[in-house]
Amino acid sequence: MPTPPLPLKRVVVTGLGALTPIGNTVPDYWSGLLQGQSGIGPITLFDASHHACRIAGEVKHFDPTAYLDRKDAKRMDRFAQFGVCASLQALADAGLQITPANAATVGVIIGTGIGGLKVLEEQSEVLLTRGPDRCSPFMVPMMIANMAAGLTAIHTGAQGPNSCPVTACAAGSNAIGDAFRFIQRGYAQVMICGGTEAAVTPLSVAGFAACRALSLRNDDPTRASRPFDRDRDGFVLGEGAGILILEDLDHALARGARIYAELVGYGLTCDAYHMTAPTPEGEGATRAIELALKDGGLTPDQVDYVNAHGTSTGANDPTETKAIKRALGDQAQRVAVSSTKSMTGHLLGGSGGIEAVATVLAIAHHQVPPTINLDNPDPACDLDYVPHVSRALPVRVALSNSFGFGGHNVTLAFRAFLPGEAG
Repeated sequence: MPTPPLPLKRVVVTGLGALTPIGNTVPDYWSGLLQGQSGIGPITLFDASHHACRIAGEVKHFDPTAYLDRKDAKRMDRFAQFGVCASLQALADAGLQITPANAATVGVIIGTGIGGLKVLEEQSEVLLTRGPDRCSPFMVPMMIANMAAGLTAIHTGAQGPNSCPVTACAAGSNAIGDAFRFIQRGYAQVMICGGTEAAVTPLSVAGFAACRALSLRNDDPTRASRPFDRDRDGFVLGEGAGILILEDLDHALARGARIYAELVGYGLTCDAYHMTAPTPEGEGATRAIELALKDGGLTPDQVDYVNAHGTSTGANDPTETKAIKRALGDQAQRVAVSSTKSMTGHLLGGSGGIEAVATVLAIAHHQVPPTINLDNPDPACDLDYVPHVSRALPVRVALSNSFGFGGHNVTLAFRAFLPGEAG
Protein backbone atom coordinates (compact mmCIF):
# COMPACT_ATOMS: atom_id res chain seq x y z
CA MET A 1 0.00 0.00 0.00
CA PRO A 2 1.19 3.56 -0.65
CA THR A 3 2.59 5.48 2.29
CA PRO A 4 0.04 8.02 3.55
CA PRO A 5 1.10 11.65 3.15
CA LEU A 6 2.66 13.34 6.13
CA PRO A 7 0.55 16.02 7.85
CA LEU A 8 1.21 19.55 6.66
CA LYS A 9 3.44 21.71 8.81
CA ARG A 10 2.00 24.84 10.40
CA VAL A 11 3.69 28.06 9.28
CA VAL A 12 4.20 31.20 11.35
CA VAL A 13 5.69 34.64 10.77
CA THR A 14 8.66 35.33 13.02
CA GLY A 15 10.47 38.24 11.35
CA LEU A 16 9.71 41.31 9.23
CA GLY A 17 11.78 43.68 7.11
CA ALA A 18 10.69 46.71 5.09
CA LEU A 19 12.11 49.51 2.96
CA THR A 20 9.26 51.76 1.85
CA PRO A 21 8.42 55.30 0.74
CA ILE A 22 7.23 56.05 4.29
CA GLY A 23 9.97 54.40 6.30
CA ASN A 24 13.17 52.39 5.98
CA THR A 25 12.48 50.12 8.92
CA VAL A 26 9.41 48.17 9.98
CA PRO A 27 8.67 50.43 13.00
CA ASP A 28 8.91 53.56 10.85
CA TYR A 29 6.79 52.03 8.12
CA TRP A 30 4.11 50.92 10.56
CA SER A 31 4.08 54.27 12.36
CA GLY A 32 3.72 56.06 9.03
CA LEU A 33 0.80 53.85 8.03
CA LEU A 34 -1.05 54.43 11.28
CA GLN A 35 -0.49 58.18 10.99
CA GLY A 36 -1.85 58.24 7.45
CA GLN A 37 1.47 59.55 6.15
CA SER A 38 1.92 59.87 2.40
CA GLY A 39 5.27 58.90 0.89
CA ILE A 40 4.44 60.35 -2.52
CA GLY A 41 6.39 63.34 -3.85
CA PRO A 42 8.18 64.74 -6.89
CA ILE A 43 10.55 62.31 -8.58
CA THR A 44 14.17 62.95 -7.56
CA LEU A 45 15.86 59.78 -8.85
CA PHE A 46 16.03 61.23 -12.38
CA ASP A 47 15.05 64.37 -14.27
CA ALA A 48 11.33 63.86 -14.87
CA SER A 49 10.66 67.36 -16.18
CA HIS A 50 9.68 66.08 -19.64
CA HIS A 51 7.50 63.23 -18.36
CA ALA A 52 3.72 63.40 -18.18
CA CYS A 53 3.92 61.91 -14.67
CA ARG A 54 6.49 63.51 -12.40
CA ILE A 55 5.60 61.98 -9.03
CA ALA A 56 6.35 58.68 -7.30
CA GLY A 57 6.80 56.99 -3.95
CA GLU A 58 10.59 56.88 -3.59
CA VAL A 59 12.58 55.23 -0.79
CA LYS A 60 14.33 58.17 0.83
CA HIS A 61 17.79 58.40 2.44
CA PHE A 62 18.55 54.77 1.59
CA ASP A 63 22.17 53.78 2.18
CA PRO A 64 22.87 50.18 1.18
CA THR A 65 26.31 50.36 2.80
CA ALA A 66 24.58 50.38 6.17
CA TYR A 67 23.99 46.69 5.42
CA LEU A 68 26.49 45.76 2.70
CA ASP A 69 30.12 46.17 1.74
CA ARG A 70 30.48 49.11 -0.66
CA LYS A 71 31.86 46.94 -3.48
CA ASP A 72 29.01 44.44 -3.13
CA ALA A 73 26.43 47.23 -3.12
CA LYS A 74 27.87 48.73 -6.33
CA ARG A 75 27.39 45.40 -8.09
CA MET A 76 23.66 45.27 -7.35
CA ASP A 77 20.78 47.03 -9.03
CA ARG A 78 18.65 49.06 -6.63
CA PHE A 79 15.89 46.41 -6.60
CA ALA A 80 18.37 43.78 -5.41
CA GLN A 81 19.81 46.14 -2.80
CA PHE A 82 16.30 46.63 -1.42
CA GLY A 83 15.62 42.88 -1.35
CA VAL A 84 18.87 41.93 0.34
CA CYS A 85 18.77 44.73 2.91
CA ALA A 86 15.12 44.11 3.85
CA SER A 87 15.96 40.40 4.21
CA LEU A 88 18.82 41.21 6.58
CA GLN A 89 16.40 43.37 8.59
CA ALA A 90 13.91 40.51 8.76
CA LEU A 91 16.49 37.95 9.86
CA ALA A 92 17.67 40.28 12.62
CA ASP A 93 14.06 40.84 13.70
CA ALA A 94 13.52 37.08 13.85
CA GLY A 95 16.69 36.61 15.89
CA LEU A 96 17.68 33.88 13.47
CA GLN A 97 21.27 32.86 12.77
CA ILE A 98 22.05 30.90 9.59
CA THR A 99 24.98 28.57 10.18
CA PRO A 100 26.54 25.65 8.28
CA ALA A 101 24.45 23.37 10.48
CA ASN A 102 21.06 24.79 9.39
CA ALA A 103 21.82 26.51 6.06
CA ALA A 104 20.25 23.77 3.93
CA THR A 105 16.95 24.15 5.80
CA VAL A 106 16.63 27.89 5.08
CA GLY A 107 15.38 29.03 1.66
CA VAL A 108 14.72 32.28 -0.16
CA ILE A 109 11.91 33.30 -2.50
CA ILE A 110 11.79 36.97 -3.46
CA GLY A 111 9.55 38.10 -6.29
CA THR A 112 9.78 41.14 -8.53
CA GLY A 113 7.75 42.44 -11.41
CA ILE A 114 10.46 44.10 -13.46
CA GLY A 115 13.88 43.49 -11.92
CA GLY A 116 16.96 45.52 -12.82
CA LEU A 117 15.44 48.03 -15.21
CA LYS A 118 17.71 50.86 -14.07
CA VAL A 119 20.83 48.93 -15.05
CA LEU A 120 19.27 47.90 -18.36
CA GLU A 121 18.45 51.53 -19.21
CA GLU A 122 21.93 52.72 -18.28
CA GLN A 123 23.68 50.00 -20.24
CA SER A 124 21.44 50.53 -23.27
CA GLU A 125 22.67 54.13 -23.28
CA VAL A 126 26.26 52.91 -23.06
CA LEU A 127 25.68 50.59 -26.02
CA LEU A 128 24.18 53.33 -28.16
CA THR A 129 26.67 56.07 -27.31
CA ARG A 130 29.93 54.25 -26.61
CA GLY A 131 29.59 50.89 -28.34
CA PRO A 132 29.13 47.26 -27.33
CA ASP A 133 32.67 46.84 -25.99
CA ARG A 134 31.95 49.35 -23.22
CA CYS A 135 28.99 47.51 -21.69
CA SER A 136 29.56 46.35 -18.14
CA PRO A 137 30.33 42.69 -17.47
CA PHE A 138 28.00 43.04 -14.50
CA MET A 139 25.04 44.15 -16.62
CA VAL A 140 23.36 40.76 -16.92
CA PRO A 141 23.84 39.56 -13.32
CA MET A 142 22.70 42.96 -12.06
CA MET A 143 19.64 43.06 -14.31
CA ILE A 144 18.10 39.61 -14.09
CA ALA A 145 15.01 39.32 -11.92
CA ASN A 146 16.14 36.37 -9.79
CA MET A 147 19.16 38.22 -8.44
CA ALA A 148 17.49 39.62 -5.32
CA ALA A 149 16.77 36.05 -4.23
CA GLY A 150 20.18 34.78 -5.31
CA LEU A 151 22.13 37.59 -3.65
CA THR A 152 20.09 37.27 -0.46
CA ALA A 153 21.16 33.63 -0.28
CA ILE A 154 24.78 34.61 -0.93
CA HIS A 155 24.76 37.27 1.79
CA THR A 156 22.93 35.15 4.37
CA GLY A 157 24.24 31.67 3.58
CA ALA A 158 20.75 30.23 2.99
CA GLN A 159 21.18 27.05 0.92
CA GLY A 160 17.61 25.78 0.84
CA PRO A 161 14.99 26.26 -1.91
CA ASN A 162 15.56 29.46 -3.88
CA SER A 163 13.25 30.98 -6.46
CA CYS A 164 11.80 34.19 -7.92
CA PRO A 165 8.20 34.57 -9.11
CA VAL A 166 7.82 37.23 -11.80
CA THR A 167 4.04 37.60 -11.83
CA ALA A 168 3.82 41.37 -12.18
CA CYS A 169 2.09 42.99 -9.20
CA ALA A 170 1.31 39.61 -7.64
CA ALA A 171 4.97 38.56 -7.47
CA GLY A 172 5.62 39.40 -3.81
CA SER A 173 2.50 37.59 -2.66
CA ASN A 174 3.27 34.59 -4.87
CA ALA A 175 6.71 34.45 -3.25
CA ILE A 176 5.18 34.35 0.23
CA GLY A 177 2.58 31.78 -0.79
CA ASP A 178 5.14 29.54 -2.49
CA ALA A 179 7.42 29.76 0.56
CA PHE A 180 4.44 28.80 2.72
CA ARG A 181 3.95 25.66 0.61
CA PHE A 182 7.62 24.69 0.86
CA ILE A 183 7.50 24.80 4.65
CA GLN A 184 4.13 23.05 4.82
CA ARG A 185 5.54 20.13 2.86
CA GLY A 186 8.86 19.94 4.67
CA TYR A 187 11.20 21.24 1.96
CA ALA A 188 12.47 23.90 4.37
CA GLN A 189 12.12 24.90 8.00
CA VAL A 190 12.57 28.62 7.38
CA MET A 191 11.92 30.78 4.31
CA ILE A 192 12.99 34.36 3.63
CA CYS A 193 10.28 35.63 1.31
CA GLY A 194 8.53 38.68 -0.11
CA GLY A 195 8.88 41.17 -2.93
CA THR A 196 11.12 43.97 -4.13
CA GLU A 197 10.99 46.59 -6.86
CA ALA A 198 12.92 49.67 -7.99
CA ALA A 199 11.10 50.73 -11.13
CA VAL A 200 11.06 54.50 -10.64
CA THR A 201 13.13 54.95 -13.80
CA PRO A 202 12.66 57.05 -16.95
CA LEU A 203 11.58 54.15 -19.14
CA SER A 204 9.24 52.62 -16.56
CA VAL A 205 7.47 55.90 -15.78
CA ALA A 206 7.15 56.68 -19.49
CA GLY A 207 5.78 53.23 -20.24
CA PHE A 208 3.16 53.20 -17.50
CA ALA A 209 2.12 56.73 -18.42
CA ALA A 210 1.82 55.72 -22.08
CA CYS A 211 -0.74 53.06 -21.15
CA ARG A 212 -2.61 55.69 -19.10
CA ALA A 213 -2.12 53.87 -15.82
CA LEU A 214 -0.52 56.66 -13.77
CA SER A 215 -1.96 59.58 -11.86
CA LEU A 216 -1.06 62.97 -13.32
CA ARG A 217 -1.68 64.97 -10.11
CA ASN A 218 1.85 66.36 -10.34
CA ASP A 219 0.96 69.49 -8.36
CA ASP A 220 -0.69 67.56 -5.52
CA PRO A 221 1.42 64.43 -5.03
CA THR A 222 0.39 63.48 -1.49
CA ARG A 223 -3.23 63.31 -2.62
CA ALA A 224 -2.58 61.56 -5.93
CA SER A 225 -3.04 57.97 -4.77
CA ARG A 226 -6.73 57.74 -3.86
CA PRO A 227 -8.05 54.17 -3.98
CA PHE A 228 -11.83 53.74 -4.14
CA ASP A 229 -12.33 57.48 -4.63
CA ARG A 230 -14.41 58.61 -7.62
CA ASP A 231 -11.83 61.33 -8.43
CA ARG A 232 -8.89 58.94 -8.81
CA ASP A 233 -6.96 59.21 -12.06
CA GLY A 234 -4.50 56.32 -11.85
CA PHE A 235 -1.94 54.75 -9.59
CA VAL A 236 1.32 56.23 -8.33
CA LEU A 237 4.50 54.22 -8.87
CA GLY A 238 6.39 53.26 -5.72
CA GLU A 239 9.55 51.35 -4.85
CA GLY A 240 10.93 49.31 -1.98
CA ALA A 241 10.81 45.83 -0.48
CA GLY A 242 8.89 43.88 2.11
CA ILE A 243 10.22 40.60 3.53
CA LEU A 244 8.76 38.01 5.89
CA ILE A 245 10.53 35.23 7.75
CA LEU A 246 8.24 32.21 7.63
CA GLU A 247 9.00 29.32 9.91
CA ASP A 248 7.80 25.83 10.71
CA LEU A 249 5.83 26.29 13.95
CA ASP A 250 7.67 23.51 15.78
CA HIS A 251 11.01 25.01 14.78
CA ALA A 252 9.92 28.47 15.92
CA LEU A 253 8.68 27.20 19.27
CA ALA A 254 11.82 25.15 19.85
CA ARG A 255 14.02 28.23 19.57
CA GLY A 256 11.66 30.47 21.53
CA ALA A 257 10.89 32.78 18.60
CA ARG A 258 8.40 35.62 18.82
CA ILE A 259 5.43 34.84 16.58
CA TYR A 260 3.62 37.70 14.86
CA ALA A 261 0.88 35.64 13.19
CA GLU A 262 0.20 32.37 11.43
CA LEU A 263 -0.05 32.05 7.64
CA VAL A 264 -2.84 29.59 6.95
CA GLY A 265 -4.11 30.08 3.39
CA TYR A 266 -2.88 30.73 -0.14
CA GLY A 267 -5.19 31.18 -3.10
CA LEU A 268 -4.00 31.84 -6.64
CA THR A 269 -5.90 31.96 -9.91
CA CYS A 270 -5.71 33.46 -13.38
CA ASP A 271 -8.34 35.53 -15.18
CA ALA A 272 -7.28 34.24 -18.63
CA TYR A 273 -8.95 37.37 -19.95
CA HIS A 274 -6.78 40.39 -20.85
CA MET A 275 -3.15 41.60 -20.73
CA THR A 276 -3.80 44.45 -18.30
CA ALA A 277 -7.48 44.48 -17.28
CA PRO A 278 -9.24 42.21 -14.78
CA THR A 279 -12.51 40.53 -15.65
CA PRO A 280 -15.33 43.07 -15.08
CA GLU A 281 -17.02 40.93 -12.42
CA GLY A 282 -13.80 39.91 -10.69
CA GLU A 283 -14.32 36.17 -11.00
CA GLY A 284 -10.60 35.34 -10.74
CA ALA A 285 -10.06 37.55 -7.71
CA THR A 286 -13.18 36.08 -6.09
CA ARG A 287 -11.86 32.56 -6.51
CA ALA A 288 -8.45 33.52 -5.11
CA ILE A 289 -10.10 34.82 -1.94
CA GLU A 290 -12.33 31.76 -1.68
CA LEU A 291 -9.38 29.39 -2.20
CA ALA A 292 -7.30 31.12 0.46
CA LEU A 293 -10.15 30.78 2.93
CA LYS A 294 -10.68 27.13 2.04
CA ASP A 295 -6.97 26.42 2.28
CA GLY A 296 -6.91 27.94 5.77
CA GLY A 297 -10.05 26.19 6.98
CA LEU A 298 -11.68 29.59 7.40
CA THR A 299 -15.18 30.89 6.80
CA PRO A 300 -16.06 34.39 5.56
CA ASP A 301 -17.55 35.41 8.90
CA GLN A 302 -14.12 34.97 10.55
CA VAL A 303 -12.47 37.66 8.40
CA ASP A 304 -11.90 40.96 10.21
CA TYR A 305 -9.64 42.85 7.80
CA VAL A 306 -8.67 42.86 4.13
CA ASN A 307 -5.55 44.66 2.94
CA ALA A 308 -6.82 45.40 -0.55
CA HIS A 309 -4.84 45.50 -3.76
CA GLY A 310 -6.53 48.91 -4.04
CA THR A 311 -4.49 50.50 -6.83
CA SER A 312 -6.46 53.75 -7.31
CA THR A 313 -7.52 52.78 -10.83
CA GLY A 314 -10.88 52.46 -12.45
CA ALA A 315 -9.99 48.95 -13.59
CA ASN A 316 -9.13 47.56 -10.14
CA ASP A 317 -11.12 49.30 -7.44
CA PRO A 318 -14.74 48.50 -8.43
CA THR A 319 -13.72 45.01 -9.55
CA GLU A 320 -11.94 44.20 -6.31
CA THR A 321 -14.94 45.50 -4.39
CA LYS A 322 -17.16 43.08 -6.31
CA ALA A 323 -14.74 40.23 -5.62
CA ILE A 324 -14.68 40.89 -1.87
CA LYS A 325 -18.47 41.05 -1.79
CA ARG A 326 -18.87 37.87 -3.79
CA ALA A 327 -16.30 35.93 -1.76
CA LEU A 328 -17.31 37.13 1.72
CA GLY A 329 -21.07 37.51 1.22
CA ASP A 330 -22.80 39.38 4.03
CA GLN A 331 -19.51 39.63 5.94
CA ALA A 332 -18.19 42.01 3.28
CA GLN A 333 -20.31 44.82 4.77
CA ARG A 334 -18.82 44.23 8.22
CA VAL A 335 -15.15 43.72 7.36
CA ALA A 336 -12.61 46.54 7.43
CA VAL A 337 -10.90 47.03 4.06
CA SER A 338 -8.03 49.41 3.40
CA SER A 339 -5.48 50.18 0.72
CA THR A 340 -2.06 51.06 2.06
CA LYS A 341 -1.13 52.00 -1.52
CA SER A 342 -2.87 55.28 -0.75
CA MET A 343 0.26 56.08 1.28
CA THR A 344 3.07 54.11 -0.36
CA GLY A 345 2.04 54.12 -3.98
CA HIS A 346 2.16 50.91 -5.99
CA LEU A 347 5.39 48.94 -5.63
CA LEU A 348 4.44 46.53 -8.44
CA GLY A 349 6.18 43.24 -7.58
CA GLY A 350 7.20 44.66 -4.21
CA SER A 351 3.66 45.55 -3.16
CA GLY A 352 2.67 42.10 -1.92
CA GLY A 353 5.69 42.10 0.39
CA ILE A 354 5.11 45.39 2.17
CA GLU A 355 1.35 44.79 2.26
CA ALA A 356 1.81 41.37 3.86
CA VAL A 357 3.99 43.10 6.47
CA ALA A 358 1.16 45.58 7.11
CA THR A 359 -1.41 42.77 7.31
CA VAL A 360 0.65 40.82 9.83
CA LEU A 361 1.16 43.94 11.95
CA ALA A 362 -2.58 44.66 11.88
CA ILE A 363 -3.07 41.28 13.53
CA ALA A 364 -0.18 41.71 15.97
CA HIS A 365 -1.20 45.20 17.09
CA HIS A 366 -4.99 45.12 16.59
CA GLN A 367 -4.76 48.24 14.47
CA VAL A 368 -6.00 48.69 10.90
CA PRO A 369 -4.21 51.21 8.66
CA PRO A 370 -6.42 53.72 6.86
CA THR A 371 -7.13 54.48 3.23
CA ILE A 372 -6.14 58.12 2.92
CA ASN A 373 -7.47 60.56 0.29
CA LEU A 374 -10.86 58.82 0.24
CA ASP A 375 -12.80 62.08 0.07
CA ASN A 376 -15.54 61.20 -2.43
CA PRO A 377 -16.18 57.45 -2.46
CA ASP A 378 -16.96 55.89 -5.82
CA PRO A 379 -20.59 54.69 -5.65
CA ALA A 380 -19.37 51.37 -7.06
CA CYS A 381 -17.01 51.03 -4.08
CA ASP A 382 -19.38 50.71 -1.13
CA LEU A 383 -17.43 48.83 1.56
CA ASP A 384 -15.82 50.07 4.79
CA TYR A 385 -12.46 51.30 3.53
CA VAL A 386 -11.32 52.80 6.87
CA PRO A 387 -11.14 56.34 5.44
CA HIS A 388 -8.46 58.79 6.55
CA VAL A 389 -7.79 57.53 10.09
CA SER A 390 -6.44 54.22 11.39
CA ARG A 391 -8.74 52.16 13.56
CA ALA A 392 -8.25 50.07 16.69
CA LEU A 393 -9.82 46.72 15.87
CA PRO A 394 -9.30 43.19 17.18
CA VAL A 395 -8.02 41.38 14.08
CA ARG A 396 -8.22 37.62 14.30
CA VAL A 397 -8.13 36.84 10.56
CA ALA A 398 -6.83 39.09 7.81
CA LEU A 399 -6.46 38.73 4.04
CA SER A 400 -3.96 40.37 1.71
CA ASN A 401 -4.90 40.68 -1.98
CA SER A 402 -2.49 41.13 -4.91
CA PHE A 403 -3.47 41.16 -8.57
CA GLY A 404 -1.15 41.54 -11.55
CA PHE A 405 -1.06 42.27 -15.26
CA GLY A 406 -1.60 39.03 -17.14
CA GLY A 407 -4.53 38.13 -14.90
CA HIS A 408 -2.59 36.86 -11.88
CA ASN A 409 -4.63 36.83 -8.66
CA VAL A 410 -3.26 35.99 -5.20
CA THR A 411 -4.78 36.09 -1.73
CA LEU A 412 -2.89 35.29 1.46
CA ALA A 413 -4.82 34.45 4.65
CA PHE A 414 -3.22 35.17 8.03
CA ARG A 415 -4.64 34.58 11.48
CA ALA A 416 -3.68 35.43 15.02
CA PHE A 417 -1.56 32.82 16.74
CA LEU A 418 -2.45 31.93 20.28
CA PRO A 419 0.17 30.07 22.34
CA GLY A 420 -2.44 27.63 23.58
CA GLU A 421 -3.03 26.50 19.98
CA ALA A 422 0.46 25.07 19.56
CA GLY A 423 0.71 21.39 18.85
